[in-house]
This record gives sequence, C-alpha cells and structure tokens, in this order.
Amino acid sequence: MVLDRDKDADVRELPGVTVRWADCRFAFWNAVTLTEVGADAALLERRMGQAADIMRSKKQPGFLWLFEDLLADDARAAREVAAQRAGLAHAFPGTGMAGDLLPIPEPRHPDLTFERVTTDEHLRAYADLNSRAYGFALEEGRDGLVGSTLWKKEVYAYLALRGGVPVACAATVEAEGRLFVVLVATDPDAQRRGYGEAVTRKALYEGARATGLTRATLHATVAGAPVYPRIGFEPNSPMHFYGLAD
Repeated sequence: MVLDRDKDADVRELPGVTVRWADCRFAFWNAVTLTEVGADAALLERRMGQAADIMRSKKQPGFLWLFEDLLADDARAAREVAAQRAGLAHAFPGTGMAGDLLPIPEPRHPDLTFERVTTDEHLRAYADLNSRAYGFALEEGRDGLVGSTLWKKEVYAYLALRGGVPVACAATVEAEGRLFVVLVATDPDAQRRGYGEAVTRKALYEGARATGLTRATLHATVAGAPVYPRIGFEPNSPMHFYGLAD
C-alpha cells in the first residue's frame, strides 16, 4: 500500500522497528511498528523513543502501531509512561483479529448493491467514505487512494450502494498467505444498519473466491470490533495507535 502511493517511500526493517511511511496526507499510510517479542519496559521506552524520532523526521503525520501481545507484562504496565517520555500521545485503540473462516456465503442485504472499485471515481468515493468515518479531511483520504493502480486491479475493494449512492466500503488484499481486511468504513449517516458487515462479507467472499485463501486478518477499531466476530473473526492482540504529542 505504501509503495503503491510512493515508489520511493520509506520502507525499512530496523532492529525492533518496522517503517512503512509514504509521507502522504493519508495518515494510515504513514506507520511505524515495534516488532520484538517480549520487549520489557526499558526496551519499550527505547523503541518508542526511536519511533518518535522517525516520526519527527517526516513531513506528514502518521501513527506508531503498538501490539500489546508483543510486550512483557512490565512493558504493558509502563506503556503510557514510556509514550509520554517519547513525546507520543495515544490517538485511539484497536484490536487485532483473525480467523480461519473462508469461504463464506455470498452476502445479501435488502438495501444494497455492491460494486467493485475499478475507476478513479470509485476510489474517490471509497476515500471520501473513509475520511468521513475517521474524521479526516476529504483531501487527505483522496491523497491516499485516488490514482492507485493497485487498488483498481489487485485489491478486492467494494462499495456498498443504496439507491446508487455509496454508503459503505470494504476491501481485502492478499498478504502472506491470508486475506487482510483494510479500510472498512460506513457513512456516519448510514451506520447501525448492517452495511459495514455486508460489504466486508462481500470483500471477503470475492477475495477468497479469487485467491482460494481460507484465513483472514484485520485491525478493528472500537466501532468495528463488535461486527467482525459475527463474520467469524476472533480477537487476538489489543492495539494502540500513537501520534506525536507536539
């Protein structure tokens, strides 16, 4: 996703730190992740400081993605103190989920039709749904998606349309032997009607049909966390997203 946005993006594997940073306006394409298993409190503080330094060197804001299950018990207890010392602020929580759940039945919803993303017009609608759902400026979401060949050809991205108007979206992409669910969003005025679940099922159904994969993973927001177990996902690691405090 990051190299699709910028072929010269910062994609590095450092000791204990992975960098995937397009330095575009869409913050989800600007990411740093800690990768060591069993990191103690002292190592966590050091790595968070390194991550913050990388983030400060960039033009555009992004997030440190932190997976709790990689941390030792003392590091989990010291997480917020370590973040403060590094100059990081907690942005929002999430939950890692996975499941051997595919194939699934072809989805139906009485309000919706589904359309695969194949044009820049589709991508703009997809980006705008995510911007409205996550509170980004429309230009930020568009900077992450519009013009992408990858999203139009290799990502199984779908819009859910009600009366011809896009109201929700979801995508899956093949990643290391599983389908990864990415950028699920529902228009704030159309939530709690099952639209997000329906279009996620559509993206999973079509992705599995095309690839033959049976396992799927995702990173759920608080809003999405109750939805995915209904499809067959099981929570694994709590997640935390941090931005620069300054």
